[in-house]
Amino acid sequence: MAKSPCPVSRAQFSKTAKAVKIEINGVPLMAEVKEFSTGSFGWYLNGKAVLPVGDQQVTVQIGMNLTVVGSKEAPRE
Repeated sequence: MAKSPCPVSRAQFSKTAKAVKIEINGVPLMAEVKEFSTGSFGWYLNGKAVLPVGDQQVTVQIGMNLTVVGSKEAPRE
């Protein structure tokens, strides 16, 4: 399968990308703009939320990457 090219440059992404609001079970979280150690870029979210399991409430750790497809291969300026 052919790889998809990244539609934005690294400079354009870092200059114009904004944090993304994510909601999990009514808990608002913000995914921040990030360049990952792999060379890809996108957004990263780390947080906690309380979720129901039967009649109990459990605290969960949330870790989420939103990676721009093709960003790892985007040229470095």
